[in-house]
Amino acid sequence: MQRKGGNRREAGDRHVEPVDSVLEQLYATPPSDFVSRREEHVAAARAAGRKEDARRIHAAHRPTLAAWAANLLRRSRPEESERFLELGHALREAHRTLDAAGLKELSAQRRRIVAALSRQAARLAREAGHQLSESAQREVESTLRAVLADPDAADQWAGGRLEVSLTPPSEFPAGGARAEAAPRERPARPDSPRAAGGTRAKDELAERRRKRQEELARAEQAAETAARQLRDRRADRAGADASLRRADEEHDRAREEVSAAERRLRQAQEDLARSERERREAEERGRAAVDALARAEREAHETARQVDRLAGRGRRSGSSC
Repeated sequence: MQRKGGNRREAGDRHVEPVDSVLEQLYATPPSDFVSRREEHVAAARAAGRKEDARRIHAAHRPTLAAWAANLLRRSRPEESERFLELGHALREAHRTLDAAGLKELSAQRRRIVAALSRQAARLAREAGHQLSESAQREVESTLRAVLADPDAADQWAGGRLEVSLTPPSEFPAGGARAEAAPRERPARPDSPRAAGGTRAKDELAERRRKRQEELARAEQAAETAARQLRDRRADRAGADASLRRADEEHDRAREEVSAAERRLRQAQEDLARSERERREAEERGRAAVDALARAEREAHETARQVDRLAGRGRRSGSSC
């Protein structure tokens, strides 16, 4: 028996992944590969008899490049993303409570944080092999602004399955005015209970403003730290690549030297073998010369003896006459 939707199946098809897991993988896939990967999962679900799962997977739409980059940022930087979502909640609350000056300051900080995170998204996309155009990066910034301004947009981005970029609501204050103008009232006397309540409200407002500013400062610092760490990692990688290139060059030079030494060794071995052959041939010639000399000496000695015999015989014959 099958379970519903995204749950894992029983022993008969445990190798088939749940729908939610498949969708997580799909929306982490670059848009250029999305459709082919989706159809592979659809075919696998249909082959397993999971028609409803196949329908849900097939209903997934390929995200735009900007939406994919925003999803990539959410998945690759989970801790920063959570802080960013918390910051959006704090900002929406701040826009209901802070005065115009406070909103202006928060808006400036919000723009810096959005710009830093959008640059991170562009770097992540580039490292994954996809360069964001200027318009795509503006769409990423628009999505991040929407996440800060709109709780529904924040929920969509938190799910990591955006198909298109998000647009911030028009009613989100730009920083120059409060979200709602308070009705004008007559000033209360300083010693009245109403004045005391107003003082406490101002104190609470100032405290909330201070907390929001601290949260924004922490978020901005976290974004800058992440960007700095990314630059450091890129520098480390560049250094490692340079070291690898130098090691490859040294290895090539050493291999050439070894090859040259092996060639010289083979030549020296050939020279040694040739000299040994020549030495053996010279020794053989020397032995042959010694033998020839000995024979010549014997022959000369024998010839001399014969001469001596002949000479002695001649002297005896002369005396007898």
